[in-house]
Amino acid sequence: MIQGTTSDAGKSTLVAGLCRVYKRRKYHVAPFKPQNMALNSAVTSDGGEIGRAQAVQAQAAKLEPHTDMNPVLIKPASDTTAQVIIQGHALTDMDAAHFHDYKPTALKAVLDSYQRLSQHYSLIFVEGAGSPAEINLRDGDIANMGFAEEVDCPVILIADIDRGGVFAHLVGTLELLTESERNRIKGFVINRFRGDIKLLESGLDWLEAHTGLPVLGVLPYLHGFHLEAEDALNTEQIKTDATLKVIVPALPHISNHTDFDPLRLHPEIDFNYIPPDHAPPAADLIILPGSKNVREDLNWLKKQGWEKHLQHHLRYGGKLIGICGGLQMLGTKIHDPDGIEGTAGSTNGLGLLDYETTLHQQKQLLRVSGHLKINNARVSVSGYEIHQGRSTGPALDHPALLLDDRPDGAISADNQIFSSYLHGLFEQSEACNSIIQWAGGETKHSLDYFAFKEQQIERLADMIEKYLDLEKLDFILQQSTKLTSDH
Repeated sequence: MIQGTTSDAGKSTLVAGLCRVYKRRKYHVAPFKPQNMALNSAVTSDGGEIGRAQAVQAQAAKLEPHTDMNPVLIKPASDTTAQVIIQGHALTDMDAAHFHDYKPTALKAVLDSYQRLSQHYSLIFVEGAGSPAEINLRDGDIANMGFAEEVDCPVILIADIDRGGVFAHLVGTLELLTESERNRIKGFVINRFRGDIKLLESGLDWLEAHTGLPVLGVLPYLHGFHLEAEDALNTEQIKTDATLKVIVPALPHISNHTDFDPLRLHPEIDFNYIPPDHAPPAADLIILPGSKNVREDLNWLKKQGWEKHLQHHLRYGGKLIGICGGLQMLGTKIHDPDGIEGTAGSTNGLGLLDYETTLHQQKQLLRVSGHLKINNARVSVSGYEIHQGRSTGPALDHPALLLDDRPDGAISADNQIFSSYLHGLFEQSEACNSIIQWAGGETKHSLDYFAFKEQQIERLADMIEKYLDLEKLDFILQQSTKLTSDH
């Protein structure tokens, strides 16, 4: 199990890299995260929903993502409540107190999923959540040491040196653990190191002498590295020579923003998230993203002045796309009669497309494929749907996509507005380029997003093989599991 001294210490990345390293070495390997809190999710081969990081880790292990890889997923809907998803399917919304009471039941689902994976894979790399030293969350923990103790799992602790205070993070975390938990930790990994390793060696010697535990590796900072984020928005600017300017409002409850990674990485697109209280700049294309609380985020958009900006943008010929929650915002009304995402009621939409949306208890979780209906060309597209809204209205008679079994979304009569429920819309290069052309951009270059992700995973695995002491790691693994390869 990989646990971190903080959030974003590198747990997800290290698990992904280790999955690819051991897959290269012909082991039956799978990823697992007992409990995840994230608004970026993926639809699995068995028709459920898991955290996006576990889908990436599955790709690293060359597996189809499965709900057993992330049996508990928590998707915050507000500052105090979240949707709880058990083994791929939404259970209910809970506040922190109710979820604490629910943890023994959630633990059973976690252990059931873990046991099923254990029957099919000889090696499982488990990702913790946040830090194991959050003493206010220790009671009933299923995400870190609670799980490790339950299944008798060894732990490696990773810390991010780029943030500073790495020795305090590691030693302080150990100090806040019980004796049994401390004994589970078999070594440290220091992540995102820049500079001359000789300047760090005295600190590493002290750490090993002080704790009696080995430093298994110091992983360097990988410049320009991209792996789909578990939750945090990646605002790094990569472009130099862009022909199309694209902006996306950073909604308070933005979900599945990994949709936009292919655009952010595309060499001909200047892509920016617009944070709160920043006036939206002029752009060729505006995209309204998915949201875990559509009505609340729609009200936020209006208060931030986006409604007037969108009208100005369209008046001067700009293009507008709404995806999932963004699709719903573009319509005339959003109804939530059962209070699925907050207080029951209805909210006026932006009124730019003539349809209404009603939220239902049953979530739509589908992998789909079809083709785009733009630019008078038949361009294949595939992706996934995760939504509880059902939209109806005359604008949908002019769909943006024709899926294999039905139409999807809408295109406005003036060809300026495009809406769809499809996530992953930009991941196929031909479909992405077709939308760029629709928005007025040039497409001299293409980005094969799957191949790009593979290249990044391979780069990560190469780095881990070079800088991590795999002999020591193998010894740790052999002490705790019947480790066998395909051969």
